[in-house]
Amino acid sequence: MSLNCNEINVILDELDLTGAFIQQIIQPGYDSLALYCYKNGKATTLLISLAPGVCRLHETFRKVPKNDKPLRFMEFLKSRIKGCRINSVEQMGFERIIKMELGNSSERFYMFIRLWSAASNIIVTDSDYYILDVFFRRPKKDEVSGALFSLPEIDRDASLEEKLEKYPVRQFEEIENASEMSFNQKVEEYYSEHAATLSREAMLEQATKYYNAKHSKMEAALKKLEEKRQSFLSAEIWKHTGDLILAYSYLINENSPVLKCVDYDTDKEIEIPIDVKKSAAENANIYYEKYKKATSGLEALEHDISMAKKEILDLEAVYETVCKEQNPIRMQQLLRKQTKPKQQIEKKRPGLTYEVDGWQIFVGRTSDENDELLRKHVKGADLWFHTRDWPGGYVFVKARKNKTVPLDIMLMAGNLAVYNSKGRKAHTADLYYTQVKHLRRAKNAPKGTVLPSNEKNLTITLDDKILRKLDEYEI
Repeated sequence: MSLNCNEINVILDELDLTGAFIQQIIQPGYDSLALYCYKNGKATTLLISLAPGVCRLHETFRKVPKNDKPLRFMEFLKSRIKGCRINSVEQMGFERIIKMELGNSSERFYMFIRLWSAASNIIVTDSDYYILDVFFRRPKKDEVSGALFSLPEIDRDASLEEKLEKYPVRQFEEIENASEMSFNQKVEEYYSEHAATLSREAMLEQATKYYNAKHSKMEAALKKLEEKRQSFLSAEIWKHTGDLILAYSYLINENSPVLKCVDYDTDKEIEIPIDVKKSAAENANIYYEKYKKATSGLEALEHDISMAKKEILDLEAVYETVCKEQNPIRMQQLLRKQTKPKQQIEKKRPGLTYEVDGWQIFVGRTSDENDELLRKHVKGADLWFHTRDWPGGYVFVKARKNKTVPLDIMLMAGNLAVYNSKGRKAHTADLYYTQVKHLRRAKNAPKGTVLPSNEKNLTITLDDKILRKLDEYEI
């Protein structure tokens, strides 16, 4: 429930903002604003919430945390009204609209704070009521920069007694020690705990819902990795099966898809599936390849398991931090960081990044991204891939100590190089690759242009299966 007109009047009377100076402005979120005011040696932090259903303004006694990055409306207010004096503050009739007249040595402004749940807004105009900027831009209602702000119609027929009877001032008796608090303190205490949005109760509910869903998903992914690890740990059975096929090759029946033999380790008769079209050596090699793949992939799998466990611990730490936080605004910010869409998460480096079995692949898609990756994110031993006859992005594979880049990783890098080049439509392209230390910048050439040496050739035909698989590894 938002503040009613009479409650707003009580709050403004208590605050007595006329004559105060606006010293600082903070916009902690996308539906709230804080004005730091100073008058006669006293500092007051005015919190304005435009969240639907809980529109209000009141003094806050909690620290208002800054947003991670500067927001548009806050930056506008800092440039125009920071340092201004509040010449007057009034509620327009019985409407839930507060009009502030602000001024400095050379300009005068009006700030209208409209606390309507369905159409809340903060509108700043010049002295002629032309809009300079608004918190929420609404072109259909002419609430945009440059438009003439229409002053609301004021109900002059209603009396104070009628309005008090219709909209009584709440006493918030459910709050402990309410009788000892100012009305501003009661309002802050109540909304911090019981608001439908931007309260500890609402934030905890949202955090718990997000945590349970995310934690279950991460636990399921970890379980799959550990099951795969368990199968890798039993890889010796594949090697032993290959040995049995070679040892009992004389028992292979070209009309039977199984080899029946006695396992010389257990003295038990077993059946081994084979391909009758292949020789004994070829059938044994199938099992040897499974053994080789399992043993070579175990280290990368251990890395994936370690990362999955770390992500779960990080999630648990964030959830614990949110639960302990007392300031609902700070809780909202912590949650917003966790629930951001993937596209909005700030990247550590330009372009695209993939991580496959512990190998990192960087992809630059433009000359700017190519240049920044070269300058700041790769080193001499890293591999560089680029199409030979087509312009396109650079692809880098980060080197790992005492490790040779596997063929499947090189094929992935090659597919990415072709896909992010003008040769994509041709489907097949020649690449060259070399270590970054063998690249030399071309003088007087476009940004990011390099001349390679010691390069090797690779021909790549785009593989849709590889490209689809890479989507799973993008970070």
